[in-house]
Amino acid sequence: MIARLLGAIAVAAVALPAWGQDKVKVGVFPVSSSLPVFVAQDRGFFKDERIDVEIIRLIGGPPNVSGLITNQIDASSVLVTIEGMNANLKKPGVAMYISLNGQNAQYQMEQFVVRRGVNARTLADLKGKKIMSAPGPANVTMAKAVLAAVGLKEGDYTIDQLDMGQHVNAMTAGTFDAGYTLEPNAAVMRKNGVATTLEAGVIAKYILGDPTANAWVGGGVISTDFMKGRPDVARRYANAWLRAIDFINSNPKEARKSLVKNTFTPDDVVETVPLVKFTRVSDLTNKDRIDFQTFIDYSTRIGTLEGRVDVNQYLVKY
Repeated sequence: MIARLLGAIAVAAVALPAWGQDKVKVGVFPVSSSLPVFVAQDRGFFKDERIDVEIIRLIGGPPNVSGLITNQIDASSVLVTIEGMNANLKKPGVAMYISLNGQNAQYQMEQFVVRRGVNARTLADLKGKKIMSAPGPANVTMAKAVLAAVGLKEGDYTIDQLDMGQHVNAMTAGTFDAGYTLEPNAAVMRKNGVATTLEAGVIAKYILGDPTANAWVGGGVISTDFMKGRPDVARRYANAWLRAIDFINSNPKEARKSLVKNTFTPDDVVETVPLVKFTRVSDLTNKDRIDFQTFIDYSTRIGTLEGRVDVNQYLVKY
């Protein structure tokens, strides 16, 4: 009898392999700046922290913001900081950054590409061109702001938002002359020979006025409701996330492999995909925080943000 009872307990234990795991719903934009969530998943870092991540594919900032505000997601793999801060103006603390992504000419993410055969050597040469843009108001606003900085006003070009999954095909088909796109799409275009990068790191150069500055344009987010409602789960999620950042920074070549199965990156392109500067909030310097505030203040000044935001209120250390 005792033997049968012990056997039944053993069977029950085998039947419940996920016992003790806590589900966390994460909004994921399938671009290279979402790499920490892919690495944490693929390398078992979430599993080590007893976290069962449900990945919900959400393209761009608005659906991620909506998911955070309505508690349909607990976290976002990458949320543009302009859109995150706008969300915080509507519901303070809905977007708390546990890490930030530094972007410039060295750590490439946003960039203007030009289709093969189109005569354009500088951004000013995009006058009269048909341009596609990464989706979301923040991306479109930054694209227009950079073009304004080189002397192009609205009406000198046309610009249309396009789902990231369509960027390579649209450029291959010749639908657009140029694009404001993100990685890994730009790397795929270069590899396929359909487009070249006209200029990368444009936010640091034209918005912050310093090509070597870090433009803190996006980052990993969790909501305050998640932090307060399930503090231990949020802490363990953050532990896995930050462990993934450490792995990426120390093993970038190995980490890039997670882009192949999780984004639009082919095997023969993955090693050439640039990465942003994934940075823990606890590792931000005073200059980093100043650069971040400068970027957000600029967004307020041009009306993309509805009011001034103190960025330090929405940075959380783990």
